[in-house]
Amino acid sequence: MTTAPLKAAETALVARTVEIPDPGPLLSLLPSEAPLVWLRRGEGLAAWGEAARFDTTGPGRFTEAEQWWRGLVRTAVIRDEVQLPGSGPVAFGSFTFDDGPTSSSLVLPETVVGHREGRWWVTTVSLNGHLPPWPNLPLAKPTRRPGPVTFTDGTLGSAAWERIVAGAVDRINAGELEKVVLARELIAECSRPVDLRWPLRRLSDRYPRCWTFSVDGILGATPELLVRRERGLVTSRVLAGTIRRTRDDVHDLALAASLARSSKDLEEHEFAVRSVADALAPFCSSMNIPETPFVLHLPNVMHLATDIAGVASDQSSALLMAGALHPSAAVGGTPTDRARTVIREIEGLDRGRYAAPVGWIDSSGDGEWGIALRCAHVDPIDRTRLRLFAGCGIVAGSDPTAELAESVAKLVPMRDALTT
Repeated sequence: MTTAPLKAAETALVARTVEIPDPGPLLSLLPSEAPLVWLRRGEGLAAWGEAARFDTTGPGRFTEAEQWWRGLVRTAVIRDEVQLPGSGPVAFGSFTFDDGPTSSSLVLPETVVGHREGRWWVTTVSLNGHLPPWPNLPLAKPTRRPGPVTFTDGTLGSAAWERIVAGAVDRINAGELEKVVLARELIAECSRPVDLRWPLRRLSDRYPRCWTFSVDGILGATPELLVRRERGLVTSRVLAGTIRRTRDDVHDLALAASLARSSKDLEEHEFAVRSVADALAPFCSSMNIPETPFVLHLPNVMHLATDIAGVASDQSSALLMAGALHPSAAVGGTPTDRARTVIREIEGLDRGRYAAPVGWIDSSGDGEWGIALRCAHVDPIDRTRLRLFAGCGIVAGSDPTAELAESVAKLVPMRDALTT
């Protein structure tokens, strides 16, 4: 089922991209409500306004959204003096984890400011067939703290969640499946509506190796790049296998070494790499898959990580690839269909857009799509309430208490972004 408030056949999309001097930090240009963001180490895209959007549900949501976007840009007039991935018209998207009735969206912003390779640009669009006006960037405005924040358990408390993990381990040991990823939620209640720029700035500053994002009510800083398509090169960063940091550098190095040798974590990581490589294979003429993972150090945790690279074999867009990759074993499990069934049976919450693709696509089909992790969903009616999410990969050797501790560590980025 889809709803398309604006059909491509009824529009005349005109986009103008001009190069500009350094405007300062991109996050400082954003409005406090409905910002659209994709940033890493200060580079990326920041946008606002809504020229058009496409909402869709169900198992065909990725294909339907891609077809809408392709139709919209097919006859577009694009004046782009920058000619970099992300210049010209760009749609930001966030999709649901499951195939249920919750809506997924692509949003075409009115204004996009980009930064890449020492260059800055601004793109404006119109849908009336006329060249959009010369862009005037807004002045930076101060952000507002959320105020006091209280946190409470979501659908399940800690003890109940540990029991669910134990039950999942029993089903794995019985041979029902090899791995399942289980999520839990935390509810944040703020004393006033959240100025989304506040947590976004803290996430961007504290987690520069992650991709900070905000699209249609979900925001966070993900360490996992599901897929990037850029001028024929396809890349993906796979994460699976986690250990909590201690703030003692010497001890953390020892923990990193133990993570790299952990049979439980290496098994979990192998499932995830295999699932991504298998899903990317139809889109690539060749792929490079490292034999061993590296340890990715983040401020709160360390992950086993593998960077996969390939050469695109056709013109399939980054969005279509993201749809084919979702859900990978890193966020669903193995075998995929059985793991999704187990998640529905025992997890006890609606993930919404958590652990699903979030990112952007440009008019050529290039783009970047991450997995919405280390994130929160803002209530669309009551912006004082947010749902924070974390998930853990459960395999035969998983210990429920250790998995709970891992989930607590994964909730730290969003908790701290709201409170400090």
